[in-house]
Amino acid sequence: MSLGSYGRVLRLPGVLPLTLIAFVARIPHAMTGVTLTLHVVLSLHRGYAQAGAVAAAMTVGMAIGAPWRGRRVDRIGLRRALIPSVIVSSVIWVVAPRLDYAWLVVAAVVAGAFLVPVFSVVRQSLSVLVPADQQRTAFAFDSVCTELTFMVGPVLAAFLATSLSTTVALTVVGASTVVAGVALFWADPPTTSVQRDARHGGPTSTLAATAAVPTAGAPVADRRWLTPGLVIVLASASSVAVLLNGTDVSIVAALEDWGRAGSVGWVVALWCLGSAVGGLVYGASPLELHPLTLVALFGLCTLPAAVAQTPAQLGVAIVISGLPCAAALSSINASLVRMVPEHRRGEVMGWSGTANTLGGAVGAPACGAVIDALGAQAGFGFAGGAGIVLAGTGLVAMAVVRRRGSRAA
Repeated sequence: MSLGSYGRVLRLPGVLPLTLIAFVARIPHAMTGVTLTLHVVLSLHRGYAQAGAVAAAMTVGMAIGAPWRGRRVDRIGLRRALIPSVIVSSVIWVVAPRLDYAWLVVAAVVAGAFLVPVFSVVRQSLSVLVPADQQRTAFAFDSVCTELTFMVGPVLAAFLATSLSTTVALTVVGASTVVAGVALFWADPPTTSVQRDARHGGPTSTLAATAAVPTAGAPVADRRWLTPGLVIVLASASSVAVLLNGTDVSIVAALEDWGRAGSVGWVVALWCLGSAVGGLVYGASPLELHPLTLVALFGLCTLPAAVAQTPAQLGVAIVISGLPCAAALSSINASLVRMVPEHRRGEVMGWSGTANTLGGAVGAPACGAVIDALGAQAGFGFAGGAGIVLAGTGLVAMAVVRRRGSRAA
């Protein structure tokens, strides 16, 4: 294992600027959930269930909008695809602090559908800026940076909402969302190899460019890229989301049971730290594992949290739980970009976001029901067990697909 592999990736043309822009542009996304929850509870004087409904509404919008926005990037280019997101986001977040609860739910759906596609665009751009043999390292580093973003964003959101007001916090989220969109528009990172070669003096000719990418706006009819293997990898993204959201809910429930709700921030930070360390090690290692194998490992590493009896024990267990997280996410992204043609990567990254969203929408309430019935420790057991079972099911399905393919050949 050599951390020098990260230096080689960051020295590639365009990668370091993209990484810096991505880190800043993802912060408003990391702030949104906490900010909306606190606004509903503190300013609109509603319950946490209604706050959860607003978050769910935004999740529905994201699930609907992600594939559509990714397809627009593929067909008309990044800058033109970003314009609706920037315009709608600027309007939504300006008026959001002044809306009553019912209209806030509607606004959350629209905001989710037009969310600036930072995550998918960054990963799509990395797939063309970084050679195939270095992409696993690049995606691992991107996952680590994402973990760092989610260590900063919620803390900043909670500080603004409680120290100033939720109106200020929502305004900051809105302004930074628009800034993120403008920054991506200005940087315009390449999303195809044609754009990359044109900007960095590559040999790609106009004729090659025409052959490589479909005409803007023209749909590609064939669906040969939508293979069972791709569906299985997308399902692994949903499995990770079930684990993440189930563990998140369980952390809050366990600390509330112990009367230590104020410790949620540092426990989640420890979780992110474990994920960042695991992602760095995996990205620098020559070992490559299938996403489903890493999901199963993620589930297995989450199980020790089910026997933690104190916040200190939970802190240790949650670091262990986080170790395979970023590795699993980076493996999913690296697999997706290898499995689809370049002109479909934006759409597939959007479907990956939808798969994550759907997994989260299932994982949190299912784990919450287990916690209500059996206690917080059972929540960790459910989350870890669900990850193992879902990954095992996917591995069996993959073996069946391969066996049928061998027979057909």
